Amino acid sequence: MKLTWFRLLSALNKVALPKIYRKPNLERLSALDKAVVGWKMWVTYRRLDAESAHQVAVAESNATAPAKA
Repeated sequence: MKLTWFRLLSALNKVALPKIYRKPNLERLSALDKAVVGWKMWVTYRRLDAESAHQVAVAESNATAPAKA
């Protein structure tokens, strides 16, 4: 569930929010631009954490599943 939620948020960010890297000087961002960068980073990190947790869960379930002959 978490992974699906953060995948959706990530896709929405990509479509709806502006691309900050196109600004010529990233050190002089407005407060709104800094908030957008922070939001995108937060969503990205949470998605990566959710994907990592999902991969661990899948690996553990495959390891504990009985081998098929």
